[in-house]
Amino acid sequence: MIQKLTIEAIELLKKLILTQSFSGEENETAVLIMQWFSTHKITFKSDNNNVWATNKYFDKDKKTILLNSHHDTVKPNKGYTRDPFNPEIIDGKLYGLGSNDAGGCLVSLLVLFTYFYERTDLNYNLVIVASAEEESSGKNGLNSMLKIIPEIDFAIIGEPTLMQLAIAEKGLLVLDCDAKGTSGHAAHGIANNAIYNAINDINWIQNFEFSKQSESLGKVKMTVTQIEAGNQHNVIPASCKYVVDVRVTDSYSNQEVLDIIQSHVKSEVIARSLRLNSSSIPSNHPIVNAGIKLGRKTYGSPTLSDQAVLSCPSLKLGPGESLRSHTADEFIYIKEIEEGIDLYIKLLNEIL
Repeated sequence: MIQKLTIEAIELLKKLILTQSFSGEENETAVLIMQWFSTHKITFKSDNNNVWATNKYFDKDKKTILLNSHHDTVKPNKGYTRDPFNPEIIDGKLYGLGSNDAGGCLVSLLVLFTYFYERTDLNYNLVIVASAEEESSGKNGLNSMLKIIPEIDFAIIGEPTLMQLAIAEKGLLVLDCDAKGTSGHAAHGIANNAIYNAINDINWIQNFEFSKQSESLGKVKMTVTQIEAGNQHNVIPASCKYVVDVRVTDSYSNQEVLDIIQSHVKSEVIARSLRLNSSSIPSNHPIVNAGIKLGRKTYGSPTLSDQAVLSCPSLKLGPGESLRSHTADEFIYIKEIEEGIDLYIKLLNEIL
């Protein structure tokens, strides 16, 4: 059964690559996922472009595991030398946009769910969500499903981790900052220059270190990524705007980090969102112990995923490699998918 499902999963991944599914435009790949459920006689539901299902013998008195990965992609970058929508297999590599992030994970989780769907003796319920808008952190992604699906106790998020256990993930704050000044003629140089004021704050951002350091995620990291000021050479600007990318660890909430930054800089600082907090799962959680028993290693992930919208413990785990995500000529090894499916099933067999 596993071999047959694995072959079908690889064929589904080829179809997903063939089908454009930029974030917010996933309706056609949602249909492909619905077809998988229909073919395997699995009852499913959909909301916007999210497709979800529960195991056949769902028991409200049991705890529930969420299996989740996304079927949207970023847009292909200009470095592609191959057709991003052509699923070619060359030397054991399946090329194509979304193959690694996160198509391989998604189809592997679909096999996992299908394999356990009709079991009557599970210790946990299973709910799977093939979600939309992960790449854009959109309002109609997994976050919109949390009020629709059954309450979940912990989650396995399918993202490329080389099937190692990402037991923590950094959160994200994007800050729009505005250093104020007063305008004046550059020849006189007596005005309050907003650029200089911004430099002072940016120097603080570059050099400041938060006092608490996470065991699994290390330090909170702040990076200035955009800056804009002035409109002509002889006018001192009254405003200098810049953007800060902040990767937050499980030592702080996003609100705590924002409060610290606002208390130290003179610029006006506004967070675009506070909802993408750091996430983690206890290192002694049964699912983590099961993974370690199977020879998996634990680590903290610097990249953001749909874990960020969950309030329950969550583990990031999947075939493929994070460093390949969003790169030109994206690919995943067929062997990685095969091994990923095998490890997913072995992992759940340890606790189910």
